[in-house]
Amino acid sequence: MDSLLKHMVDMTGHRDHTMLDISVISAVQELAHATQVRVLTLATVRGKVFVRPRAIISAGGAARMVDTSDQQHPGDPIDRFPALAQCIARHESGADIANEADEHTLWLPIWLGDKADTCLEIVNPTPYTKETIHVIGGIVSVYRNFQNLLDYSERDSLTGLLNRKTFDDQLSKMLAASTEQDALTLPGEPERRIHRQEEKQWLAVVDVDHFKHVNDRFGHLYGDEVLILIANLLTSSFRAQDRVFRFGGEEFVVLLRSATLDDAKKIIERFRMNVAGHDFPQVGKVTVSVGFVSISALEAPVIILGHADQALYYAKSHGRNLVCHYDELVSGGLLQTIESNDTAEFF
Repeated sequence: MDSLLKHMVDMTGHRDHTMLDISVISAVQELAHATQVRVLTLATVRGKVFVRPRAIISAGGAARMVDTSDQQHPGDPIDRFPALAQCIARHESGADIANEADEHTLWLPIWLGDKADTCLEIVNPTPYTKETIHVIGGIVSVYRNFQNLLDYSERDSLTGLLNRKTFDDQLSKMLAASTEQDALTLPGEPERRIHRQEEKQWLAVVDVDHFKHVNDRFGHLYGDEVLILIANLLTSSFRAQDRVFRFGGEEFVVLLRSATLDDAKKIIERFRMNVAGHDFPQVGKVTVSVGFVSISALEAPVIILGHADQALYYAKSHGRNLVCHYDELVSGGLLQTIESNDTAEFF
C-alpha cells in the first residue's frame, strides 16, 4: 500500500507528459512485477493506425523515453498486433494474449472519449491475478485523468491544436536536444555533418490572408469556423512527427522534425495548396502565407521565430498565398537582416 501511494503521489505531481509516462510505467512495472512495460503511441496516418513505442522500462532497469527523432515512418502497422487492433476497433478496455511460452501481454488503451492515441503494454511471464488487474486498472484511471488534464492545459480551446505555452516548451526541448547532439562530438574528432546537412528541424509561421476581411464581412462565427478548418488542414497536411500550434489570432506555427530543405518545402507547399483548394462554407476561398526557417541550437528562440516572421512578412508583402524560406531570401539579396535590432529591409 505504501508503494502504491508513493507512486500515486509521484504521478500526480507532474505537469509534463514525458514525466507522467515515466511515472506510470515505473509504477506498473513495480506493482505488477512485469518483465517489461511500454507506453505506445497510436497514430493515424492516411486512415491507417500505426503503433510506436514512446517510453519503456524492463525489470531491473530504469524507465526511459524511446528516441524517435530519426524515425522516418510512423511505426508498425497495428495489423501486426491483431489482438490490440481488435481491442481498438471494438472500443474495449483491454486485451490479454499469451505466446507459445505462456508469456502474457496485456494491452490497455487510454480512452479519452471515443479516441485512444496512447496504450500501455505490459508483458508478464505469468497470468495476471485479479488483484494485479485491479491495481493496474486504478493506476490507468489516474493516468488517463491526468493525461486529459494535461491535454486540456496544453491545447487551444477553439481549434484543439497545441497552444503558445506548449510551443515555447517544445521549442526549448528541441533546441536542448540539438545542443546535446552537437556536444557528442569530442575535441579533435571530425565534425559529423553529413546527416545534419541533409536533415534539419524547421519552424514555419502560418498566417491566414485577409482574415480581418473575413470577420468584417461574414462575422466572427464564420471567422472561427475558418480557423477550425485551417487547423484541420494543418493536422492532415503535416506528418505524424510534426507539431502544430495555434500561436494566437489567425497565426499558427509548425515544428517540422527531421526533414531536408526540399522535403520541408514540399510539405509546407502541400498544406498551402490544400488551403487554397478548399471551399470554406459561406466564405468561399481562403489562402495562407508561410515563412519558414531552419532551427539552430546556436540561436535563441526569439531569433529563430523572428527570422520566420521576416520571411512571412515578405510573403505577405509580395502577393500573399506564398511560402518563403528565410535563408533563400537572404542569400538571394531579397532580405537583409540588421543584427542590431533584428529587423529586416526588403528590396
